[in-house]
Amino acid sequence: MGFKCIECNEEASELYRDYSNGIVKITICKSCAKPVDKYIEYDPVIILIDAILCKIQAFRHILFNTQINIHWKLCVFCLLCEAYLRWSRLQSSEVTGDPADIIRYTKEWDFYGMFALAALELGVYCAGVLAVLWCVQKLYSMCVETSDLLKALLLSSYGKVLLIPTVIWEHDYSPLCFTLIRVFVLTSNAQAVRVILNCRRRLSIFAVCVGLLVELCISHALHALKPSSHALLPELYT
Repeated sequence: MGFKCIECNEEASELYRDYSNGIVKITICKSCAKPVDKYIEYDPVIILIDAILCKIQAFRHILFNTQINIHWKLCVFCLLCEAYLRWSRLQSSEVTGDPADIIRYTKEWDFYGMFALAALELGVYCAGVLAVLWCVQKLYSMCVETSDLLKALLLSSYGKVLLIPTVIWEHDYSPLCFTLIRVFVLTSNAQAVRVILNCRRRLSIFAVCVGLLVELCISHALHALKPSSHALLPELYT
């Protein structure tokens, strides 16, 4: 995938031209007569702030004009954050006053189970979104690499990192914070899909909503079928 103008989404052969004597000039887009990518001169913190604000120019810069290949590492880190959140809430509901519980909890496999569950739900969510977009591409004869869409979804899920400070600074409003973080992640996913496909906002929101619905259905089914670990292994911690 080549460079693209962050303003009008037109193709560009280069972002800047390096002349002799250290003179660098940003390339001007032939279509909109604006800099192809103004963010190449910006501090990464400013780019991050604009991405948090879901500005489409920032998303185009990150997805098209940079060589960021940390999406899988970011995915694993976010899954660890989500698994820790679920595991901590599970332990807080089972905690007793016995100091021996601390040692016993370190031997539990619940955390790994929560990680597997979070990974499964993420996989189902991404599969739901990609299935909708695949149908749309076939219908309108569009051509977008599935790997690019998946990378965009994983990178735009960075908001899940906020789960950790929310758990650490736990208070009465934690459930509200969790909900807001989820809404933010879904909004970022929709914006990323919109940037990759260069489509209308309605299509990206629809695809994300379908993926979320499929994820919720699978999640409820798994919780209904999941046997109790204490029922299966009643003597495990005795």
